[in-house]
Amino acid sequence: MTTIIRAGAPHDLLALVPALAGFLPERSVVCVAFRGNRSAGVLRHDLPRHARDRAAVVDAIIGTMCRMPGVDAIVPIVYTDATFAGAAGIPERTLLSLVVRRAEQAGFHVRDALCRAADAWGSLLDRDGPATGHPLELIDQSPAARQAPDSGAALGTASSLAELPEPDAATAGAIASELAALADERTLEARLVRLGANADPVELVESLVAPGASKQPPLRLAWFLHLAGRPPIRDAMLLQFAFGPAIGEAAHLDAEQTAARAEEEGLTVDELVCRDEEHGVLDEATDLLGRLMLGQSPLRPDVRRVERALTVVRTAIAAAPTESRCGALCIAAWLAWSIGRGSGASALLDQALAIDPGHTMAALLTEFIGSGALPEWAFAESGATGPVSAR
Repeated sequence: MTTIIRAGAPHDLLALVPALAGFLPERSVVCVAFRGNRSAGVLRHDLPRHARDRAAVVDAIIGTMCRMPGVDAIVPIVYTDATFAGAAGIPERTLLSLVVRRAEQAGFHVRDALCRAADAWGSLLDRDGPATGHPLELIDQSPAARQAPDSGAALGTASSLAELPEPDAATAGAIASELAALADERTLEARLVRLGANADPVELVESLVAPGASKQPPLRLAWFLHLAGRPPIRDAMLLQFAFGPAIGEAAHLDAEQTAARAEEEGLTVDELVCRDEEHGVLDEATDLLGRLMLGQSPLRPDVRRVERALTVVRTAIAAAPTESRCGALCIAAWLAWSIGRGSGASALLDQALAIDPGHTMAALLTEFIGSGALPEWAFAESGATGPVSAR
């Protein structure tokens, strides 16, 4: 079902943006993209810290919009801690004007150009708007936001994924104890027996993301953290969290086969994969899984599944001993990136590199995500619920 929510005034659209984006924007340039009168997506970039960076940010925004199929109109919105009073008008006017000019040059219709500041909001295109802006209460009291799906859900900021939940001391102690037992060959088998079906990584992931499975046993979380420290299994679990058990099974089988081949040839897994890529001999399954990891596919992750995964993975990270966190932080970062939360992904990777500056996966993801790479599925047509109809 598609829900149509009509935003009859600029403050109604501002009230809807957090629900459309899935987070509360702050210090951001947000662009709401439209196909005709219906929203087609929301793009967010950090506000440039220096005037010299504005052009690069705007180029990235417009370039991304040009890749979105069918998009013909946009509404750029600046979110800033500055004030109308301090700026004697709309804060970040220069940046907003540049976005409007470049968007129009690229052939987009700019429906409006808005700024939500710390003390008021306003429209760049409203020449009769008050210099002090409009009161924020108009946004807060708009009925439009209450019509959005999941409108009662608590939303964080784009980077709040890196703010880990407060761990329960008893759970943290139990996880540390279980991790020690899993690392000891004398006690490993007994733990695997207790895990039952969840000793299988595919079954484990499905248990972790099962709807309604809000509280996980310490042993299950410890087993996840243990496996997340093993690169081939970590990557397979990561893909399964996003795309489901069929992809997970394929990824685990591929990881087992690749590890066996590497051992036979006296190579590390990374050396074997690099060699196969160089010679163009990757098999079809390995190639598909690699493209999914890089976002080179229109196949879109299950967003609700990813959200559940992020909740449980962040809970596990928060309760884990520091030295056992890096693999899970990489999983959480990739999942955040996969649903458009690059700022949160970068913050999670910063934590991983602070723990282990030489962590290979964290370094690779930092370079990849930091380059501004976006997954192809971000530009694919979708049947997402809850578009806003602007008029």
